[in-house]
Amino acid sequence: MSDQEDSLDDLKYLLGNMGIEILIAIDKGAKNFETIKLFSGIPIACIKGRVPVLLNLSLIKKNNKEYILTEKGTNFKEKLKQKN
Repeated sequence: MSDQEDSLDDLKYLLGNMGIEILIAIDKGAKNFETIKLFSGIPIACIKGRVPVLLNLSLIKKNNKEYILTEKGTNFKEKLKQKN
């Protein structure tokens, strides 16, 4: 197994299913906690706990009060698609 695969698995475990769902919701156009909740069905309290993790891992960034995927976040999402 390569280092890239290790880091993909590490990120998956760090984020958990909820973190990945939030990332996908943001990719689909969710820009704030309310729209993330609408897109993912995840409770706001859980979103508030996961978004800082996504920010710290540089998978998303906040741009004018809106969350967007970073290049790293887009690459991670693509790797998830390829693996499934």
